[in-house]
Amino acid sequence: MDTGSPQSRQNFVMFAPPMDLHNCIRTSRVLARRPLLTVCRRRVPGRAARNHLLILVALSLCGMTAPAQQASRSLIPNADLPDAPGFSPGVQIAGDPAQNPSEPAAPATIEGTVVDPNGDVVQGAQVVLSGPNPEDRHETTSGSNGQFTFTGLPPEKYKITVTGRGMGTVVSPNIRVRAGQIRFLPQLVLPVSAGVTEIHVVANEKQIQEEQADIDVHIEESQRVLGVVPNFYSSFDWNAPPLDAKQKFRLAFRAEIDPITILGAAVIAGGEEYKKIYPGYGSEVGGFSKRFAAQYANDWNSRMIGSALLPSLFHQDPRYFYKGTGSIRSRALYAIRSAFICRGDNGKDEFDFSHIGGDFAAGALSNLYYPESSEGVKLVFSNGLIEIGGMAGTNLLREFVLRGITSHVPIHGAGQP
Repeated sequence: MDTGSPQSRQNFVMFAPPMDLHNCIRTSRVLARRPLLTVCRRRVPGRAARNHLLILVALSLCGMTAPAQQASRSLIPNADLPDAPGFSPGVQIAGDPAQNPSEPAAPATIEGTVVDPNGDVVQGAQVVLSGPNPEDRHETTSGSNGQFTFTGLPPEKYKITVTGRGMGTVVSPNIRVRAGQIRFLPQLVLPVSAGVTEIHVVANEKQIQEEQADIDVHIEESQRVLGVVPNFYSSFDWNAPPLDAKQKFRLAFRAEIDPITILGAAVIAGGEEYKKIYPGYGSEVGGFSKRFAAQYANDWNSRMIGSALLPSLFHQDPRYFYKGTGSIRSRALYAIRSAFICRGDNGKDEFDFSHIGGDFAAGALSNLYYPESSEGVKLVFSNGLIEIGGMAGTNLLREFVLRGITSHVPIHGAGQP
């Protein structure tokens, strides 16, 4: 298509549709400076020519948009936009740090919760808020849910101190709040008070002695020679308190039902059977059974009368008190003497009515079950003297031998100071 002037006919282009927006704008700017219609060197069919014409028109309009926008901006290059309704040039948004000093700052709020080390809320704790100025001090108490609130605070740095009744004190780090801010603090944990708790125990001297004596009995019931043979009546604590009647019977009963005590009676009965002592009992199984019953009855009567019943009546201590100090002679004499002299419940030395009376009482009772040929005063004295002699020999072993091989001897059991 011919557009008119020769110059126009010489300026022609072959146009291809642009692939992106950048090419579209660049091409449109070139076409905006040239005639709208150009002539192709070769004839284009009518329908194709119309398509090219429409594309060129669209590109021309697209290219003219940018200059138009530039022109519109250049109309008021330095003009300011008018103020939006409700705002003036100097107004700042509330709570902004650059707020106009001429206007008062919005008050801030601080909230928190007081708990104990277990996480349970603490009610009635005293909460003190302090700031940089004396007038910034505020006080309150935690509520039923452990919470507290301080309102109407100017923007500043604050510190909170919490104290609970019967508990310690906790102090928070510096807390900075801004104008209009509501500050929620983490839980404030009150520590347990490190104060000293005093416990007053009221008891008289007798009650204290009974408690200590009960402890001693427990220890003595665990004492065994080589961990086997009972050594219940050896007290290695020279200053041990006296036993009451209940404790004396308890210790005696415990000693008599011990398996080693029963075995000892059986061994003695076996020896008597072998030597044909007390022939009135007969021999073999029947004779051994009678001898065993008689021997165990002797032990039972002697122990229960001489170590429980009479000591309770005469207020005497049935135990042997280990001396452990002094010369061998003095210790040996003390051990032998203890078969006749005992310690009273008052702490003084007394004639041992309990053991000696118990031995002879047991000898007298033996007339009830020994053969008629062996009954009489001779049997009473013989059994009594045997028991006393046996007690003296046992005391010598207690003083010089048994302590080193007895189990559960208390650390403080060193004998006489």
